[in-house]
Amino acid sequence: MSQQVRGVIARSKGAPVEVTDIVIPDPGPGEVVVAVAACGVCHTDLTYREGGINDEFPFLLGHEAAGIVESIGAGVDSVAVGDFVVLNWRAVCGQCRACKRGRPHLCFSTFNATQKMTLTDGTELSPALGIGAFAEKTLVHAGQCTKVDPTADPAVVGLLGCGVMAGLGAAVNTGGVGRDDTVAVIGCGGVGDAAIMGAALVGARKIIAVDRDEKKLEWAKELGATHTVNAAKSDAVEAVQELTDGFGADVVIDAVGRPETWKQAFYARDLAGTVVLVGVPTPDMKLEMPLLDFFSHGGSLKSSWYGDCLPERDFPTLVELYQQGRLPLEKFVTERIKIDEVEAAFHTMHGGNVLRSVVVL
Repeated sequence: MSQQVRGVIARSKGAPVEVTDIVIPDPGPGEVVVAVAACGVCHTDLTYREGGINDEFPFLLGHEAAGIVESIGAGVDSVAVGDFVVLNWRAVCGQCRACKRGRPHLCFSTFNATQKMTLTDGTELSPALGIGAFAEKTLVHAGQCTKVDPTADPAVVGLLGCGVMAGLGAAVNTGGVGRDDTVAVIGCGGVGDAAIMGAALVGARKIIAVDRDEKKLEWAKELGATHTVNAAKSDAVEAVQELTDGFGADVVIDAVGRPETWKQAFYARDLAGTVVLVGVPTPDMKLEMPLLDFFSHGGSLKSSWYGDCLPERDFPTLVELYQQGRLPLEKFVTERIKIDEVEAAFHTMHGGNVLRSVVVL
């Protein structure tokens, strides 16, 4: 039997979000209803509200979430009622050409719930990243649920559902940062700081944080940066080269996703170094550079989707490291808010005053 819960929706482009009643159907085959415990406020949610993803309004926002499995549909055996799970937006299919070639982190056919959550008048909702977790409960595919240590703080570990995993994975999985590497991270918001934390976790020798905001650079130092560069006061490329004996960093991560920051990343790396783009560009952005520079520098130019993670492999390990005190995930939670404070959290985000606001239900 379907049930009504409160959820945060974006009804039209640019309009303030609103809390309203939504209808959660019983889970069908392969589906799960999760009682949401906490959900981070990610910039992607704001991008949905602004129509920057698509125009399939109304959206049910929220996707960085953890909660308890409340009910399961037919054929679900990967999770059980009562399991504590972190939600993910990349439930791999196991059957596409990427999965069959042993590259499931590149899955081309990820799963979402088949049924639609709706407003009380029957209007279908588009869940953000196939999750929609600014709600007391949500309907997802079972593959979007990863069991983790039930004693972990949901407001903290839920952030693995998007931004933290994207940044950490950009360093560790995509960039392949190792213990003797020099690393530069351009853009020290939540994703960039997670990349810094990931580089510190694997023992990078030097970690250079680049941003234009002194507060963000201070946050970066707390999460493992060994050096900082204020790009408003000095040339970022020259500063990174100076800090790396004139060579450039082995891995440079662009967590902003603009043509100018990508160029900085390209020229701030060592010869045969690696550039990782994890910041998300907008469709109108263009890049113009001499082709010879790509040839003469060599190395690798990569993009990182969701940190090239495998949730069932990575989430439990990272939660365990957090529980052991070896991964300071709690530092990303700047404030805990109520479900009716999401619009205010978007304004706080614009001001650059938080790494993450987290809705606690």
